[in-house]
Amino acid sequence: MKKIEAIIKPFKLDEVKQKLTSIGISGMTITEVKGFGRQKGHTELYRGAEYSVDFLPKVKIEILAPAELAAKIVETIRDSAQTGKIGDGKIFVTDVEEVIRIRTNERGEDAIR
Repeated sequence: MKKIEAIIKPFKLDEVKQKLTSIGISGMTITEVKGFGRQKGHTELYRGAEYSVDFLPKVKIEILAPAELAAKIVETIRDSAQTGKIGDGKIFVTDVEEVIRIRTNERGEDAIR
């Protein structure tokens, strides 16, 4: 099994979710996060004072899936989240050793269906 984590721009969330649903992904976790990479934040003017906004709002999507679906999920996220501008985000794919559904004690792929 694989865990796919994607950090994307917030306004792309609906499009990404719609595309993932269309390829059969029924479960995901969404978290509002803040961060920066090469984008390095920006400066804003508030009541005449300039201040730096270092951490920009982003959305983190987490999906657990069978290993054979990981490449399709990554491709779908990449294609639907891409704007071509700096700050589009990152996708991380990691191996998952074990998943256990607490309610039923199902394990492995049975626990993510």
